Amino acid sequence: MSKEITARSADYSQWYNDLVLKGGLADYSAVKGCMVIKPYGFALWEAMRDVLDRKFKETGHQNAYFPLFIPKSFLSKEAAHIEGFAKECAVVTHYRLKNDPNGGGVVVDPEAKLEEELIVRPTSETIIWNTYRDWIQSYRDLPLLINQWANVVRWEMRTRLFLRTAEFLWQEGHTAHATAEEAIAETTQMLEVYANFAEEYMAVPVVRGVKTANERFAGAVDTYCIEALMQDGKALQAGTSHFLGQNFAKAFEVKFSNKENKQEYVWATSWGVSTRLIGGLIMVHSDDQGLVLPPRIAPLQVVIVPIYKGDDQKAAIDAKVNGLIADLKALGVSVKYDDSDNSRPGWKFAEYEMKGVPVRVAIGARDIENGVAEVARRDNKTKESLPLEGLGARIHQLLEEIQQNLYNKALNYRDEHITRVDTFEEFKQVLDTKAGFVSAHWDGTSETEEKIKELTKATIRCIPLNNPQEEGKCILTGKPSKERVLFARAY
Repeated sequence: MSKEITARSADYSQWYNDLVLKGGLADYSAVKGCMVIKPYGFALWEAMRDVLDRKFKETGHQNAYFPLFIPKSFLSKEAAHIEGFAKECAVVTHYRLKNDPNGGGVVVDPEAKLEEELIVRPTSETIIWNTYRDWIQSYRDLPLLINQWANVVRWEMRTRLFLRTAEFLWQEGHTAHATAEEAIAETTQMLEVYANFAEEYMAVPVVRGVKTANERFAGAVDTYCIEALMQDGKALQAGTSHFLGQNFAKAFEVKFSNKENKQEYVWATSWGVSTRLIGGLIMVHSDDQGLVLPPRIAPLQVVIVPIYKGDDQKAAIDAKVNGLIADLKALGVSVKYDDSDNSRPGWKFAEYEMKGVPVRVAIGARDIENGVAEVARRDNKTKESLPLEGLGARIHQLLEEIQQNLYNKALNYRDEHITRVDTFEEFKQVLDTKAGFVSAHWDGTSETEEKIKELTKATIRCIPLNNPQEEGKCILTGKPSKERVLFARAY
Protein backbone atom coordinates (compact mmCIF):
# COMPACT_ATOMS: atom_id res chain seq x y z
CA MET A 1 0.00 0.00 0.00
CA SER A 2 1.32 3.45 -0.88
CA LYS A 3 2.18 5.55 2.15
CA GLU A 4 1.39 8.83 0.42
CA ILE A 5 -1.22 10.82 2.33
CA THR A 6 -3.75 13.22 0.83
CA ALA A 7 -3.22 16.74 2.16
CA ARG A 8 -5.84 18.08 4.55
CA SER A 9 -6.19 21.17 2.40
CA ALA A 10 -6.90 19.08 -0.70
CA ASP A 11 -9.49 16.65 0.69
CA TYR A 12 -10.00 16.49 4.45
CA SER A 13 -12.21 13.43 4.32
CA GLN A 14 -9.71 11.48 2.21
CA TRP A 15 -6.87 12.64 4.48
CA TYR A 16 -8.73 11.15 7.43
CA ASN A 17 -9.33 7.84 5.66
CA ASP A 18 -5.67 7.69 4.57
CA LEU A 19 -4.51 8.07 8.17
CA VAL A 20 -6.85 5.39 9.49
CA LEU A 21 -5.86 2.90 6.78
CA LYS A 22 -2.17 3.71 6.28
CA GLY A 23 -1.58 4.32 9.96
CA GLY A 24 -2.65 0.73 10.58
CA LEU A 25 -5.63 1.55 12.82
CA ALA A 26 -8.50 -0.11 10.97
CA ASP A 27 -9.66 -1.61 7.70
CA TYR A 28 -12.91 -2.05 5.85
CA SER A 29 -14.91 -5.22 6.49
CA ALA A 30 -16.72 -7.65 4.22
CA VAL A 31 -19.82 -6.61 6.19
CA LYS A 32 -21.01 -3.30 4.78
CA GLY A 33 -20.84 -0.49 7.31
CA CYS A 34 -18.63 -2.41 9.74
CA MET A 35 -14.89 -2.12 10.31
CA VAL A 36 -11.99 -4.31 11.34
CA ILE A 37 -9.96 -2.72 14.12
CA LYS A 38 -6.33 -3.70 13.52
CA PRO A 39 -3.88 -4.45 16.36
CA TYR A 40 -2.42 -0.94 16.46
CA GLY A 41 -5.89 0.62 16.52
CA PHE A 42 -7.05 -1.81 19.17
CA ALA A 43 -3.96 -1.07 21.28
CA LEU A 44 -4.98 2.60 21.15
CA TRP A 45 -8.53 1.68 22.23
CA GLU A 46 -7.12 -0.48 25.03
CA ALA A 47 -5.02 2.44 26.27
CA MET A 48 -8.14 4.62 26.37
CA ARG A 49 -10.23 1.86 27.90
CA ASP A 50 -7.73 1.16 30.66
CA VAL A 51 -7.64 4.78 31.81
CA LEU A 52 -11.42 5.14 31.71
CA ASP A 53 -11.96 1.81 33.45
CA ARG A 54 -9.69 2.90 36.28
CA LYS A 55 -11.57 6.19 36.60
CA PHE A 56 -14.92 4.40 36.69
CA LYS A 57 -13.75 2.10 39.46
CA GLU A 58 -12.27 5.02 41.41
CA THR A 59 -15.75 6.58 41.41
CA GLY A 60 -17.34 3.41 42.79
CA HIS A 61 -18.56 1.67 39.64
CA GLN A 62 -18.35 -2.05 38.90
CA ASN A 63 -18.25 -3.82 35.55
CA ALA A 64 -20.91 -6.30 34.48
CA TYR A 65 -22.19 -7.69 31.20
CA PHE A 66 -25.73 -7.89 29.80
CA PRO A 67 -27.05 -9.76 26.73
CA LEU A 68 -26.48 -8.64 23.17
CA PHE A 69 -30.12 -9.44 22.34
CA ILE A 70 -33.10 -7.46 23.62
CA PRO A 71 -36.72 -8.67 23.33
CA LYS A 72 -38.57 -6.34 20.99
CA SER A 73 -41.31 -5.78 23.57
CA PHE A 74 -38.76 -4.18 25.93
CA LEU A 75 -38.10 -1.33 23.53
CA SER A 76 -41.78 -0.52 23.18
CA LYS A 77 -42.12 0.11 26.94
CA GLU A 78 -40.44 3.53 26.77
CA ALA A 79 -42.05 5.51 23.95
CA ALA A 80 -39.40 8.18 23.38
CA HIS A 81 -36.65 5.54 23.50
CA ILE A 82 -38.11 3.35 20.78
CA GLU A 83 -38.91 6.38 18.64
CA GLY A 84 -35.28 7.48 18.88
CA PHE A 85 -33.78 4.12 17.91
CA ALA A 86 -36.42 2.42 15.73
CA LYS A 87 -34.76 3.32 12.42
CA GLU A 88 -31.36 1.96 13.50
CA CYS A 89 -32.39 -1.42 14.93
CA ALA A 90 -31.22 -4.76 13.53
CA VAL A 91 -33.81 -7.47 14.18
CA VAL A 92 -33.31 -11.22 14.66
CA THR A 93 -36.34 -13.18 13.46
CA HIS A 94 -35.06 -16.78 13.10
CA TYR A 95 -32.54 -18.98 14.86
CA ARG A 96 -31.63 -21.60 12.25
CA LEU A 97 -30.59 -22.10 8.65
CA LYS A 98 -30.99 -25.17 6.46
CA ASN A 99 -29.82 -26.39 3.08
CA ASP A 100 -31.96 -25.16 0.23
CA PRO A 101 -33.70 -28.23 -1.27
CA ASN A 102 -33.49 -26.48 -4.65
CA GLY A 103 -29.71 -26.30 -4.43
CA GLY A 104 -29.45 -22.59 -3.62
CA GLY A 105 -27.03 -22.95 -0.70
CA VAL A 106 -28.47 -22.21 2.73
CA VAL A 107 -31.78 -20.54 3.51
CA VAL A 108 -33.60 -19.46 6.64
CA ASP A 109 -35.58 -22.33 8.14
CA PRO A 110 -39.18 -21.04 8.26
CA GLU A 111 -39.92 -23.45 11.12
CA ALA A 112 -37.25 -21.76 13.26
CA LYS A 113 -39.06 -18.46 13.67
CA LEU A 114 -38.62 -16.87 17.08
CA GLU A 115 -41.71 -16.47 19.23
CA GLU A 116 -40.59 -12.93 19.95
CA GLU A 117 -38.20 -11.07 17.70
CA LEU A 118 -34.94 -9.89 19.23
CA ILE A 119 -33.23 -6.53 18.74
CA VAL A 120 -29.44 -6.53 18.43
CA ARG A 121 -28.38 -4.14 21.20
CA PRO A 122 -28.36 -0.47 20.04
CA THR A 123 -28.00 0.54 23.73
CA SER A 124 -28.89 -1.38 26.87
CA GLU A 125 -31.23 0.73 29.01
CA THR A 126 -34.22 -1.54 28.46
CA ILE A 127 -32.68 -4.92 29.22
CA ILE A 128 -30.69 -3.51 32.12
CA TRP A 129 -33.71 -1.89 33.75
CA ASN A 130 -35.70 -5.06 33.29
CA THR A 131 -32.91 -6.78 35.26
CA TYR A 132 -32.67 -4.05 37.90
CA ARG A 133 -36.30 -4.75 38.82
CA ASP A 134 -35.06 -7.99 40.45
CA TRP A 135 -31.90 -6.45 41.92
CA ILE A 136 -33.46 -3.43 43.65
CA GLN A 137 -35.91 -3.86 46.52
CA SER A 138 -34.84 -1.40 49.21
CA TYR A 139 -32.94 1.86 49.67
CA ARG A 140 -30.16 -0.39 50.98
CA ASP A 141 -29.66 -1.65 47.41
CA LEU A 142 -28.95 1.90 46.20
CA PRO A 143 -27.02 3.41 44.62
CA LEU A 144 -26.40 0.69 42.06
CA LEU A 145 -23.40 1.71 39.96
CA ILE A 146 -22.83 -0.56 36.94
CA ASN A 147 -20.77 -0.18 33.77
CA GLN A 148 -20.36 -2.54 30.86
CA TRP A 149 -17.80 -2.66 28.03
CA ALA A 150 -19.57 -3.95 24.95
CA ASN A 151 -20.34 -3.70 21.26
CA VAL A 152 -23.55 -2.18 19.93
CA VAL A 153 -25.26 -2.11 16.55
CA ARG A 154 -26.93 0.93 15.02
CA TRP A 155 -27.77 0.38 11.38
CA GLU A 156 -26.18 3.49 9.90
CA MET A 157 -26.63 4.11 6.19
CA ARG A 158 -23.68 6.48 5.74
CA THR A 159 -20.62 5.22 7.58
CA ARG A 160 -17.06 6.38 8.21
CA LEU A 161 -14.32 4.42 9.97
CA PHE A 162 -14.42 4.99 13.74
CA LEU A 163 -16.73 8.00 13.49
CA ARG A 164 -19.90 6.21 12.44
CA THR A 165 -20.11 2.47 11.83
CA ALA A 166 -22.97 -0.01 12.04
CA GLU A 167 -21.19 -1.83 14.86
CA PHE A 168 -18.86 -0.13 17.31
CA LEU A 169 -17.25 -0.66 20.70
CA TRP A 170 -18.12 1.42 23.73
CA GLN A 171 -18.82 1.49 27.41
CA GLU A 172 -22.20 2.27 28.87
CA GLY A 173 -22.79 3.10 32.50
CA HIS A 174 -26.23 2.52 34.03
CA THR A 175 -26.86 3.67 37.58
CA ALA A 176 -29.83 3.68 39.93
CA HIS A 177 -30.38 6.14 42.78
CA ALA A 178 -32.81 6.91 45.60
CA THR A 179 -33.23 10.61 44.75
CA ALA A 180 -33.19 12.90 41.76
CA GLU A 181 -30.40 14.94 43.36
CA GLU A 182 -28.14 11.87 43.65
CA ALA A 183 -28.83 10.89 40.03
CA ILE A 184 -28.09 14.40 38.73
CA ALA A 185 -24.86 14.47 40.79
CA GLU A 186 -23.88 11.15 39.18
CA THR A 187 -24.65 12.50 35.71
CA THR A 188 -22.49 15.59 36.15
CA GLN A 189 -19.74 13.61 37.89
CA MET A 190 -19.42 11.25 34.92
CA LEU A 191 -19.46 14.16 32.49
CA GLU A 192 -16.46 15.55 34.38
CA VAL A 193 -14.75 12.13 34.24
CA TYR A 194 -15.12 12.21 30.45
CA ALA A 195 -13.98 15.83 30.19
CA ASN A 196 -10.93 15.13 32.36
CA PHE A 197 -10.04 12.10 30.25
CA ALA A 198 -10.39 14.04 26.99
CA GLU A 199 -8.26 16.93 28.21
CA GLU A 200 -5.69 15.20 30.42
CA TYR A 201 -5.10 12.07 28.32
CA MET A 202 -6.32 12.76 24.79
CA ALA A 203 -5.06 16.38 24.94
CA VAL A 204 -8.40 17.42 23.45
CA PRO A 205 -10.07 20.52 24.93
CA VAL A 206 -13.83 20.14 25.27
CA VAL A 207 -16.86 22.29 25.99
CA ARG A 208 -19.05 20.91 28.77
CA GLY A 209 -22.73 21.55 28.15
CA VAL A 210 -26.35 20.42 28.03
CA LYS A 211 -28.14 19.32 24.89
CA THR A 212 -31.35 20.94 23.70
CA ALA A 213 -34.58 18.92 23.70
CA ASN A 214 -34.11 18.17 19.98
CA GLU A 215 -30.62 16.75 20.52
CA ARG A 216 -31.34 14.94 23.78
CA PHE A 217 -30.88 11.17 24.15
CA ALA A 218 -34.11 9.30 23.47
CA GLY A 219 -35.79 8.74 26.84
CA ALA A 220 -33.66 11.19 28.85
CA VAL A 221 -34.79 14.17 30.90
CA ASP A 222 -31.45 15.91 30.32
CA THR A 223 -28.38 15.03 28.27
CA TYR A 224 -25.02 16.48 29.26
CA CYS A 225 -22.20 16.37 26.71
CA ILE A 226 -18.62 17.20 25.91
CA GLU A 227 -18.06 18.76 22.49
CA ALA A 228 -14.69 18.91 20.72
CA LEU A 229 -13.60 20.83 17.64
CA MET A 230 -11.81 19.15 14.74
CA GLN A 231 -9.18 20.77 12.49
CA ASP A 232 -11.72 21.29 9.69
CA GLY A 233 -13.89 23.40 11.98
CA LYS A 234 -16.55 20.74 12.54
CA ALA A 235 -17.64 19.66 15.99
CA LEU A 236 -17.65 16.14 17.39
CA GLN A 237 -19.77 14.95 20.28
CA ALA A 238 -17.11 13.15 22.32
CA GLY A 239 -19.18 11.81 25.20
CA THR A 240 -22.63 12.01 26.78
CA SER A 241 -24.09 11.57 30.24
CA HIS A 242 -27.86 11.31 30.64
CA PHE A 243 -30.19 12.05 33.55
CA LEU A 244 -33.05 9.65 32.83
CA GLY A 245 -35.33 10.74 35.66
CA GLN A 246 -37.78 7.94 36.51
CA ASN A 247 -38.73 7.20 32.89
CA PHE A 248 -37.15 3.74 32.67
CA ALA A 249 -37.98 2.85 36.28
CA LYS A 250 -41.66 3.51 35.53
CA ALA A 251 -41.50 1.66 32.21
CA PHE A 252 -40.07 -1.44 33.93
CA GLU A 253 -41.69 -1.05 37.37
CA VAL A 254 -38.42 -0.65 39.26
CA LYS A 255 -39.39 0.47 42.76
CA PHE A 256 -37.70 0.49 46.15
CA SER A 257 -38.79 0.81 49.77
CA ASN A 258 -37.46 4.07 51.20
CA LYS A 259 -36.43 4.62 54.84
CA GLU A 260 -40.07 5.31 55.73
CA ASN A 261 -40.96 1.96 54.12
CA LYS A 262 -42.83 3.66 51.29
CA GLN A 263 -42.54 2.52 47.68
CA GLU A 264 -40.84 4.91 45.25
CA TYR A 265 -39.61 4.68 41.69
CA VAL A 266 -35.83 4.66 41.24
CA TRP A 267 -33.95 7.56 39.62
CA ALA A 268 -31.62 6.67 36.76
CA THR A 269 -28.62 7.71 34.70
CA SER A 270 -26.74 6.34 31.71
CA TRP A 271 -23.49 7.53 30.12
CA GLY A 272 -21.10 6.39 27.42
CA VAL A 273 -18.16 6.96 25.12
CA SER A 274 -17.16 4.88 22.13
CA THR A 275 -14.44 4.12 19.60
CA ARG A 276 -15.43 7.37 17.83
CA LEU A 277 -13.00 8.94 20.31
CA ILE A 278 -10.24 7.50 18.13
CA GLY A 279 -11.65 9.36 15.14
CA GLY A 280 -11.73 12.56 17.16
CA LEU A 281 -8.17 12.05 18.35
CA ILE A 282 -6.97 11.68 14.75
CA MET A 283 -8.76 14.81 13.53
CA VAL A 284 -7.65 17.05 16.40
CA HIS A 285 -3.90 16.35 16.36
CA SER A 286 -2.68 14.64 13.18
CA ASP A 287 -0.96 16.25 10.20
CA ASP A 288 -0.14 15.59 6.55
CA GLN A 289 2.72 13.25 7.48
CA GLY A 290 0.54 10.89 9.52
CA LEU A 291 -0.88 10.30 12.94
CA VAL A 292 0.09 12.42 15.93
CA LEU A 293 -0.71 10.66 19.22
CA PRO A 294 -0.59 12.12 22.74
CA PRO A 295 2.02 10.29 24.84
CA ARG A 296 -0.34 9.39 27.68
CA ILE A 297 -2.43 7.11 25.46
CA ALA A 298 -0.04 6.29 22.61
CA PRO A 299 0.33 2.49 22.31
CA LEU A 300 4.06 3.07 21.84
CA GLN A 301 5.69 6.17 23.35
CA VAL A 302 9.32 5.80 22.25
CA VAL A 303 11.01 3.95 19.41
CA ILE A 304 14.79 3.52 19.19
CA VAL A 305 16.41 2.92 15.80
CA PRO A 306 20.09 1.87 15.56
CA ILE A 307 22.27 3.06 12.65
CA TYR A 308 25.31 0.84 12.17
CA LYS A 309 27.66 -1.03 9.86
CA GLY A 310 28.80 -4.44 10.98
CA ASP A 311 28.33 -6.54 14.09
CA ASP A 312 30.86 -4.66 16.20
CA GLN A 313 29.05 -1.34 15.85
CA LYS A 314 25.73 -3.08 16.47
CA ALA A 315 27.03 -4.67 19.69
CA ALA A 316 28.25 -1.32 21.03
CA ILE A 317 24.91 0.33 20.25
CA ASP A 318 22.99 -2.58 21.82
CA ALA A 319 24.91 -2.17 25.07
CA LYS A 320 23.94 1.50 25.34
CA VAL A 321 20.38 0.95 24.19
CA ASN A 322 19.75 -1.82 26.72
CA GLY A 323 20.60 0.56 29.54
CA LEU A 324 18.34 3.26 28.08
CA ILE A 325 15.46 0.81 27.69
CA ALA A 326 15.82 -0.26 31.32
CA ASP A 327 15.75 3.37 32.45
CA LEU A 328 12.67 4.15 30.35
CA LYS A 329 10.75 1.08 31.52
CA ALA A 330 11.57 1.94 35.13
CA LEU A 331 9.90 5.30 34.50
CA GLY A 332 6.79 3.60 33.06
CA VAL A 333 7.55 4.50 29.44
CA SER A 334 6.60 2.07 26.67
CA VAL A 335 9.57 1.62 24.34
CA LYS A 336 10.50 -0.45 21.29
CA TYR A 337 14.01 -1.15 20.02
CA ASP A 338 13.61 -1.66 16.28
CA ASP A 339 16.86 -3.37 15.32
CA SER A 340 15.26 -5.45 12.57
CA ASP A 341 17.50 -5.73 9.51
CA ASN A 342 14.75 -6.00 6.90
CA SER A 343 14.23 -2.21 6.55
CA ARG A 344 16.56 0.75 6.27
CA PRO A 345 16.56 3.41 9.03
CA GLY A 346 14.94 6.00 6.73
CA TRP A 347 12.02 3.68 6.05
CA LYS A 348 11.62 3.07 9.78
CA PHE A 349 11.66 6.81 10.49
CA ALA A 350 8.82 7.35 8.00
CA GLU A 351 6.85 4.38 9.36
CA TYR A 352 6.95 5.56 12.97
CA GLU A 353 6.17 9.10 11.91
CA MET A 354 3.10 7.74 10.09
CA LYS A 355 2.06 5.86 13.23
CA GLY A 356 2.41 8.94 15.41
CA VAL A 357 4.96 7.58 17.90
CA PRO A 358 5.69 10.63 20.11
CA VAL A 359 9.50 10.25 20.41
CA ARG A 360 12.04 8.65 18.08
CA VAL A 361 15.64 8.03 19.14
CA ALA A 362 18.36 7.31 16.57
CA ILE A 363 21.76 6.07 17.76
CA GLY A 364 24.77 5.45 15.52
CA ALA A 365 28.39 4.43 16.13
CA ARG A 366 29.60 8.03 16.05
CA ASP A 367 26.87 8.99 18.52
CA ILE A 368 28.19 6.36 20.93
CA GLU A 369 31.69 7.85 20.65
CA ASN A 370 30.30 11.33 21.39
CA GLY A 371 28.00 10.12 24.17
CA VAL A 372 24.85 11.46 22.48
CA ALA A 373 21.73 10.36 20.61
CA GLU A 374 19.42 12.09 18.14
CA VAL A 375 15.97 12.61 19.63
CA ALA A 376 13.06 13.57 17.35
CA ARG A 377 9.65 14.85 18.48
CA ARG A 378 6.59 13.83 16.46
CA ASP A 379 4.44 16.77 17.56
CA ASN A 380 6.58 19.57 16.09
CA LYS A 381 9.01 17.47 14.01
CA THR A 382 12.11 18.96 15.69
CA LYS A 383 15.32 17.00 16.33
CA GLU A 384 18.14 17.58 18.78
CA SER A 385 21.27 15.82 19.93
CA LEU A 386 21.02 14.94 23.63
CA PRO A 387 23.54 13.36 26.04
CA LEU A 388 23.14 9.63 26.62
CA GLU A 389 23.79 10.29 30.30
CA GLY A 390 20.39 10.82 31.92
CA LEU A 391 18.59 10.43 28.58
CA GLY A 392 15.82 8.24 30.02
CA ALA A 393 14.77 10.95 32.48
CA ARG A 394 14.99 13.63 29.78
CA ILE A 395 12.77 11.62 27.42
CA HIS A 396 10.28 11.07 30.24
CA GLN A 397 10.15 14.84 30.74
CA LEU A 398 9.92 15.38 26.98
CA LEU A 399 6.83 13.17 26.75
CA GLU A 400 5.06 15.43 29.25
CA GLU A 401 6.14 18.49 27.26
CA ILE A 402 4.70 16.93 24.09
CA GLN A 403 1.45 16.10 25.88
CA GLN A 404 1.06 19.69 27.07
CA ASN A 405 2.07 21.14 23.71
CA LEU A 406 -0.59 19.11 21.90
CA TYR A 407 -3.25 20.28 24.34
CA ASN A 408 -2.19 23.93 24.11
CA LYS A 409 -2.15 23.81 20.32
CA ALA A 410 -5.64 22.28 20.18
CA LEU A 411 -6.93 24.72 22.81
CA ASN A 412 -5.61 27.72 20.90
CA TYR A 413 -7.25 26.46 17.70
CA ARG A 414 -10.54 25.83 19.50
CA ASP A 415 -10.59 29.23 21.22
CA GLU A 416 -9.71 31.02 17.98
CA HIS A 417 -12.68 29.29 16.36
CA ILE A 418 -15.42 30.33 18.77
CA THR A 419 -17.07 33.31 17.07
CA ARG A 420 -19.81 35.51 18.51
CA VAL A 421 -22.41 36.66 15.99
CA ASP A 422 -25.60 38.69 16.34
CA THR A 423 -27.24 38.35 12.91
CA PHE A 424 -28.20 35.44 10.70
CA GLU A 425 -26.09 36.82 7.85
CA GLU A 426 -23.00 36.85 10.10
CA PHE A 427 -23.92 33.36 11.26
CA LYS A 428 -23.99 31.94 7.72
CA GLN A 429 -20.82 33.78 6.72
CA VAL A 430 -18.82 32.38 9.67
CA LEU A 431 -20.05 28.84 9.01
CA ASP A 432 -19.05 29.04 5.35
CA THR A 433 -15.65 30.68 5.85
CA LYS A 434 -14.13 30.29 9.30
CA ALA A 435 -16.34 27.44 10.62
CA GLY A 436 -15.85 26.29 14.22
CA PHE A 437 -18.25 27.02 17.08
CA VAL A 438 -20.60 29.93 16.54
CA SER A 439 -21.92 31.59 19.70
CA ALA A 440 -25.35 33.06 19.03
CA HIS A 441 -28.69 33.85 20.61
CA TRP A 442 -31.60 31.44 20.05
CA ASP A 443 -35.20 31.88 21.08
CA GLY A 444 -35.36 28.49 22.83
CA THR A 445 -37.88 26.81 20.51
CA SER A 446 -37.43 23.50 18.73
CA GLU A 447 -39.02 24.99 15.61
CA THR A 448 -36.33 27.68 15.30
CA GLU A 449 -33.60 25.15 16.01
CA GLU A 450 -34.89 22.89 13.22
CA LYS A 451 -35.23 25.78 10.78
CA ILE A 452 -31.62 26.90 11.39
CA LYS A 453 -30.47 23.31 10.85
CA GLU A 454 -32.49 23.08 7.63
CA LEU A 455 -31.06 26.34 6.29
CA THR A 456 -27.41 25.91 7.31
CA LYS A 457 -26.81 22.25 8.35
CA ALA A 458 -25.61 23.63 11.70
CA THR A 459 -26.98 22.26 14.96
CA ILE A 460 -26.91 23.49 18.53
CA ARG A 461 -24.01 21.51 19.93
CA CYS A 462 -24.75 22.48 23.50
CA ILE A 463 -25.82 25.11 25.98
CA PRO A 464 -22.52 25.51 27.87
CA LEU A 465 -22.55 24.80 31.60
CA ASN A 466 -22.25 27.94 33.73
CA ASN A 467 -23.31 29.87 30.65
CA PRO A 468 -23.25 33.66 31.18
CA GLN A 469 -26.73 35.17 31.03
CA GLU A 470 -27.19 38.13 28.70
CA GLU A 471 -30.13 39.78 27.01
CA GLY A 472 -30.23 39.38 23.26
CA LYS A 473 -32.31 38.55 20.22
CA CYS A 474 -32.53 35.24 18.36
CA ILE A 475 -30.46 35.40 15.18
CA LEU A 476 -33.32 33.93 13.11
CA THR A 477 -36.60 35.17 14.64
CA GLY A 478 -35.48 38.25 16.57
CA LYS A 479 -37.37 37.02 19.63
CA PRO A 480 -35.88 37.65 23.10
CA SER A 481 -33.10 35.38 24.36
CA LYS A 482 -31.31 35.30 27.71
CA GLU A 483 -28.17 33.39 26.72
CA ARG A 484 -25.99 32.36 23.80
CA VAL A 485 -25.65 28.75 22.67
CA LEU A 486 -22.96 27.06 20.59
CA PHE A 487 -23.82 26.10 17.02
CA ALA A 488 -21.60 24.16 14.61
CA ARG A 489 -21.68 21.77 11.72
CA ALA A 490 -20.77 18.40 13.11
CA TYR A 491 -19.83 14.78 12.52
